[in-house]
Amino acid sequence: MPLEQRSTPGRSGRHRTRTARRRPAAALACAFATVAALAAIPSAPAAAGQAAEATVEVSVNAGLGLGTIDRAAFGVNTAIWDSHMNDPEVVDLMGDAGVNVMRYPGGSYGDIYHWKDHTAPGGYVAPGTGFDEFMGTVRATGSQPMIIANYGTGTAQEAADWVRYANVTKGYGAKYWEIGNEIYGNGHYGSGWEADDHPDKSPREYARNVLEYTRAMKAVDPTIKVGAVLTTPGDWPDGIVGEGDSADWNHTVLSAVAGTVDFVIVHSYPGGATADEALDRVSRLPGQLREVRRQIDRYAGERSAEIGIALTEVNSNVQMNSRPNGLFTADVYMTALENGVFNVDWWNTHNGPTKVETVDGERDFNDFGLLSSGGCVGDVCQPPVNTPFHPYFGLKSLTTLGRPGDTMVASSTSDDQVAAHAVHRADGTLSVMLINKDPDTAHTADIDYAGYTPTAQAPVVHRYGRGDTDVTRVPATSGGPQVLPPYSITTVTVAPHAASASVGAPVAPEVTAVDSGTATLNWTAPARGTAVRYEVYERLGTNAQLLGTSTSPSVTLRNLPPGSEHTVNVLARDADGRLSRPSEPLTFATTAPRDSSCLVNYRVDTGWGNGFVASVTVTNLGDTAINGWTLDFAWPSAGQSVQSAWNAKVTGSGTRVHVTDNGQNAVLAPKGGSTATFGFVGANEGANPPPTVFTLNGTVCRTS
Repeated sequence: MPLEQRSTPGRSGRHRTRTARRRPAAALACAFATVAALAAIPSAPAAAGQAAEATVEVSVNAGLGLGTIDRAAFGVNTAIWDSHMNDPEVVDLMGDAGVNVMRYPGGSYGDIYHWKDHTAPGGYVAPGTGFDEFMGTVRATGSQPMIIANYGTGTAQEAADWVRYANVTKGYGAKYWEIGNEIYGNGHYGSGWEADDHPDKSPREYARNVLEYTRAMKAVDPTIKVGAVLTTPGDWPDGIVGEGDSADWNHTVLSAVAGTVDFVIVHSYPGGATADEALDRVSRLPGQLREVRRQIDRYAGERSAEIGIALTEVNSNVQMNSRPNGLFTADVYMTALENGVFNVDWWNTHNGPTKVETVDGERDFNDFGLLSSGGCVGDVCQPPVNTPFHPYFGLKSLTTLGRPGDTMVASSTSDDQVAAHAVHRADGTLSVMLINKDPDTAHTADIDYAGYTPTAQAPVVHRYGRGDTDVTRVPATSGGPQVLPPYSITTVTVAPHAASASVGAPVAPEVTAVDSGTATLNWTAPARGTAVRYEVYERLGTNAQLLGTSTSPSVTLRNLPPGSEHTVNVLARDADGRLSRPSEPLTFATTAPRDSSCLVNYRVDTGWGNGFVASVTVTNLGDTAINGWTLDFAWPSAGQSVQSAWNAKVTGSGTRVHVTDNGQNAVLAPKGGSTATFGFVGANEGANPPPTVFTLNGTVCRTS
């Protein structure tokens, strides 16, 4: 999706880049507005007559784990056209913000960069940005690199030589290697911003080369992790089947590489007319990431758990330096990590100003950078080089919430204007981040804890809001719920009232058998303590439903609905009755019934990111004919809908879809003697997963 403009340095030798993200005109729905720089205009004071405080109920359940924060969780992008990428100030700022991954050599530049001679034909390379200089900054910050191997204009041998230089010659221990940047943007689908010299630009050819690159690179260092590029479900070109292809990008690539790669790469630039709109669109991300995992599950099978998901570029794509984009930063990092991503990398460390406007009373430069590059638009200049913008402080706020090794737990709020994220920290404390997205109204947060009892002492509170020049510790609100100022990030940390369980968390469960109504789970006993019982809980928002118990590290769950999806944690109980921390979460789906008297085939024929055409075939496998039928199913995502249909009458209400025959196809002969096929045009806002359960005249059908 994105493109760093290949240009010469701008004013004062600073590279002006990435003024737009190129997509087909029909797919561009975002209007670039503006972003606020901290030092340009004083923060807007609260308006006279500001709305009264609103109370929001916050629910936190420490017994429902969302996963452990990975050592590679908090990352940023760096670029070889950025002459300030290795400034000493950058080292200090990234260290203070908890950055533990730095991506190199810079988005689309990854597909034109040749590391041996430090050149990028067609692009600008700033002095002092070579690989060794970059690794000096990486080591000084205590982070690790995420390296883009040149697919577009490079070779597998060049990539293997880079691995040898990095890990054998220099001993850098570079673990993560991407094969190319956004290769689907090579023109195969009609829009081209990514360099790709291969005559065949299809996903089939990319997958073949991923296997070749992986073999060559791992022959040098078998410990490295290699990632393949995927499209983000619901974003262009997801669902598009190119000329000569049999499937879209993701299904083509994963069907070939799922047995080999170690992780997959997606990018997210939700856009909108304003950063507030982008902030609202963070809610699409869980469904998009869940669909990526479903696709991995489909092609990797038992190996799926070994394949990670990395979000190696993210930004709102609009009003990028503004206060609401700072809120977006904190919200999108945690949302991605809570939904199975092991690494998130902000685009970008420095970028450059392109347009000056005002957002929330502050000057905005439409600059993708976390830090000022000191550039100017006309006579209006940014603050000094390396001055942090609001997104930097959104990222830094996460250091008050959790660190690698801590456990993310379920949380929710009663008001969609306030987002919540919670982390049970390794030291036993529990932190809750509350993001008030309302620019006008303060909220008071009444926090309810399940599975955790805090002490009566006042919590530790950190805040970043209007008037704050850094993430600051502030007094807890006395005598009542915590006040959340408008447009603010507030983190509340409480200590436990009682000692934790003597037994550690069980190792992540896995499914060893699954059927239409049952699933057998196995896990490894905790490394610490002795468990007297294990309890399996299903996550329903922030509520927990006990599905099964066992005295051994295995359980068979019964009476599950066919074709249903479940996310569970396993907890161990010690001899004193105390529950451990939750295991890593497991999401699994039961199958449709194998002995049903009906069969449904659902197929997406084509798509274009936010819309699709699907066909559905219904078959009667029973012994008697059916004269008159209805078919019911539910969309997995709230953003899916039917727009128009043919060969059947299709109506919908919310996520429910009801289909009746059109009279001419009312009769279905027994034992598969005839079928009824209908089609429809659908719309999707975000991911477009297929429905999993179809009922024909009330009978749950097999699917294919």
